[in-house]
Amino acid sequence: MLILIDSSVLINVDALLYLQMGYANPQQKAAGIHTRLYSRAFIIDDGNRTVVFVTADIGMVSQRLRLEVLRALKEKYGNLYRQDNVVLSGTHTHCGLAGYFQYTLFMITSNGYIKSSIQPLVNGIVKSIDIAHSNKRPGRIYRNKGELDDSSINRSPHSYLNNPEDERNRYKWNTDKQVLVLKFTDLDGDGIGMISWFAVHAVSMNYTNRMVSSDNMGYASYLLEKDKNHGALPGQGSFVAGFSSSNLGDVTPNTRGPHCVNSGLPCDYLNSSCPVGGTKECKAFGPGEDMFDSTKIIGHSIYMKAKELYANAVEEVTGPIHAAHQWVNMTDVTVQINETHTVSTCKPALGHSFAAGTTDGGGDLNFTQGAVEGDPFWDGIRDALLGPPSNQTKECHHPKPILFSTGEMNWPLPWHPQIVDVQIVTIGSVAVIAVPGEMTTMSGRRLRKAVKEELESENTFKDTEVVIAGLSNIYTHYITTYEEYQVQRYEGASTIYGPHTLTAYLHKYRSLARAIAQDRVSELPAGPEPPFFTKNLFNLMAAAAVDKKPDNSSFGDVLEQVYPVYRQGDVVSVTFVAGNPRHSGDIRDTTFVTVEVYDNRTETWEVVYTDASWETRFHWLKGSNQQSNATIEWHIPPTAAHGTYRIQHFGHYKQMKGLRPIITKYQGSSDVFRVTDSFYY
Repeated sequence: MLILIDSSVLINVDALLYLQMGYANPQQKAAGIHTRLYSRAFIIDDGNRTVVFVTADIGMVSQRLRLEVLRALKEKYGNLYRQDNVVLSGTHTHCGLAGYFQYTLFMITSNGYIKSSIQPLVNGIVKSIDIAHSNKRPGRIYRNKGELDDSSINRSPHSYLNNPEDERNRYKWNTDKQVLVLKFTDLDGDGIGMISWFAVHAVSMNYTNRMVSSDNMGYASYLLEKDKNHGALPGQGSFVAGFSSSNLGDVTPNTRGPHCVNSGLPCDYLNSSCPVGGTKECKAFGPGEDMFDSTKIIGHSIYMKAKELYANAVEEVTGPIHAAHQWVNMTDVTVQINETHTVSTCKPALGHSFAAGTTDGGGDLNFTQGAVEGDPFWDGIRDALLGPPSNQTKECHHPKPILFSTGEMNWPLPWHPQIVDVQIVTIGSVAVIAVPGEMTTMSGRRLRKAVKEELESENTFKDTEVVIAGLSNIYTHYITTYEEYQVQRYEGASTIYGPHTLTAYLHKYRSLARAIAQDRVSELPAGPEPPFFTKNLFNLMAAAAVDKKPDNSSFGDVLEQVYPVYRQGDVVSVTFVAGNPRHSGDIRDTTFVTVEVYDNRTETWEVVYTDASWETRFHWLKGSNQQSNATIEWHIPPTAAHGTYRIQHFGHYKQMKGLRPIITKYQGSSDVFRVTDSFYY
């Protein structure tokens, strides 16, 4: 096989003032960088067929993002990379940029459709595919799997327990602990990359965070790539480690579980609320002392398991490549479940418990999880502002009490999608199911079982490993089992196509798997194409104002200087007069921050950390009178070499010349300081 792998940074500076995507919190506007976001592309070519798998450090792949990427690929490569053989999956970080959706609900919660958000995402994903495409080389693929049992818990165990007992008894855990690894090597056996799938939410960085962050999955990638690309800065090594999401719908990394913040007592088991403060006070934490520590612990555990499985992967993946894809109108799928009964999907709608949020980030209003009856107060407000749901939609979604009947709301554009991608790619004996949302643990188990049965029914596949790639191609919220839906916790209330959503997906994915097994993919109808809206997209983000600075100062001047000496484990902090980071535009190939060490042999400064490094943090603070500061922290690791260091900050500021904005570069440097074992030297 030809194996093509590479990665490209895709963070955009505009994200530093935009809403972050994930918690739907309008107050969560980014104001700094914890870690950069990356697109990691893997291309596998068996000589006859090609598949592309991309895992990107974003909350989810939107339909608009996918369509824009496919258009860019078609312009460059013709029909080589298409909707059927390109899988785009998000790691589900809740601290990435927003503004790349074309449906009204998502635009409302992310300040609209923002071109300066979506364009760097498109460019970054396409660039990662470009580089992979240009690095063709023959290679081999190996697979391995194991269990990681200390990094996840089920955040809706009450819903899980509503699944049939005999089904639950087949499994040891109420979450999937399986880690699957694909190891990529060249023909000499030298490693060139890895993909790992593990089911856990990337919410170790919680809803109070204001920095762009790739969260626990991104940290796992950072560690493995640092391990394999010794001495290289983040994103610059040849080895690419992709950590992909899976059926994480009811799975949290906050392993200490939910407690009432105001009392320290466990939350109510059924509705995840507290006697005083309701759902807002019920939060899940852990395992660390704070969100940075928790991210580090969970990410390190995932990294260590993947590294172990990678090192011991000896089962070679052989066989042909297949790719099957359809567009499906998920509002109108009917499935025959027995000789006398059919079930159908519904127009999209969100239930009352959607507004309650989860134990990873609860809502601010008096909604609770597990609501199977409406609230006259909120229903009255909804009816007055948006109109009531139709009787047909209410009956179809029962027992969900509908808060937003989004399938019946179309101004200024539809609030939710109708046309959804379903897709399976197989790489030899490994089948990757691209799921357009967040499947719960049991939903994922049923789907994997169904696809495996269909693939092996024709004896063309044996010992098939089936894995779910979540948050792929388009976002449609959650996918629970029928039984979990009845409980109407957050996940059930957010299953937008009704109680039979999973049944419909099982039917559609079985059809794709059957076509692959019978080698009849070419006979599959493409289905109705999704819309690409050009009118009525709105942007609520105002242009950034001009930058001002204190009197008798320049941009890049130091306001708070470093100390002369630090030890390993200390935090170096320096504050600069700064411009608005949005004025730096697309900075995928540059950095706001460098930590540099002086090389006495060459008498030059060497960059050892950037704003993509875990060890640095870049904070931007907007002050009064259009003045702002940038504070840079370097958390000195135990491995830092003794020596002479400095921290540099790079940026741009905007001024007006008449009616024309002028963007000007600037940079600033801290004083020189030493890192040593002792303050006495």
